[in-house]
Amino acid sequence: MTLIPSALPPVARSGGGPLLTHQALVYGTDDAFLAAAVPFCRDGLRADDAVLAVTTEANIDLLRRALGDAAGPVEFVPSEDWYRSPGRTLSAYHRYVERHTAKGGHRRVRVIGEPVWHGRDAVETAEWTRYEAAINLAFAPCPVWIVCPYDTRSLPAPVVRDALRTHPQLVTGPAPRPSERYVAPTTPGGAWRRPVATLPAAGRAVAELRFGADLGRARAFVAETAVSLGMSPSGARRLVLAVNEVATNAVQHGAGHGLLTLGRSGHRIVCDVADSGRTGADWYAGYLPPDPARPRGHGLWAVRQLCELVEIDTHEDGTTVRLHMDLS
Repeated sequence: MTLIPSALPPVARSGGGPLLTHQALVYGTDDAFLAAAVPFCRDGLRADDAVLAVTTEANIDLLRRALGDAAGPVEFVPSEDWYRSPGRTLSAYHRYVERHTAKGGHRRVRVIGEPVWHGRDAVETAEWTRYEAAINLAFAPCPVWIVCPYDTRSLPAPVVRDALRTHPQLVTGPAPRPSERYVAPTTPGGAWRRPVATLPAAGRAVAELRFGADLGRARAFVAETAVSLGMSPSGARRLVLAVNEVATNAVQHGAGHGLLTLGRSGHRIVCDVADSGRTGADWYAGYLPPDPARPRGHGLWAVRQLCELVEIDTHEDGTTVRLHMDLS
């Protein structure tokens, strides 16, 4: 299966360095958070950068009080309102950057972006971790400085450890430093590959259908099966759109046929689109914003907007794209 992502070349500063700065702020006290966040915001405002703080309600309150009158130009958003699905979150950041740089007159955007980790299951945590890694590609051409806070008082140790892999720089003291454990998203081999788990999930039966060039039967199968598993009709329509995009890629650029597998996992429908084509797909396909001038590369971006999670697993037998969508 060939899933063609946008290939946006990195844009350099006048001095030759990349536009994006992506840092993890590892902190264990309120004072440590403020010691990094307050000057980050104040310096940005002095430089006429747009400043966005997406963090916990508690941290928003701390930061507002510490900034005082300077808090006015800062846009504050609770993390729970922003970090709902990786694809939609990344798209929201892109819209914010576009609005404030290309259209809003700011030379750069500064973001404090604190993802929501609590209440995530293992699959969600893994995909949000890969989202953090994908930021290094998706925003490479953008004038953005992103600081992602990680609170060691409440986060599981593996989540904090993964921050060292997903962020090129760390903020743990008076000055940023390179992360020795950083793993670039394009690193060859299996650094970021994560095989999808075997269905069925939670003891539920699954339904399967082999598809070919005529996708009408596949669309009807997805719609009927999703509703029978408890999905709302509107949700089933969105799932049909997402599956149709991925299956079309399999037909046009892969083996020309594939296998659909649908099952229910908790409050979600999980749908696999498996293709035995050997051309493969990058795990981050659909995270890079599509170039409007290119005829291809838009499908998986749209799929990530429709679904709560999208897993891409390229293996020796082909490619499996797993779509997760809420029942509602």
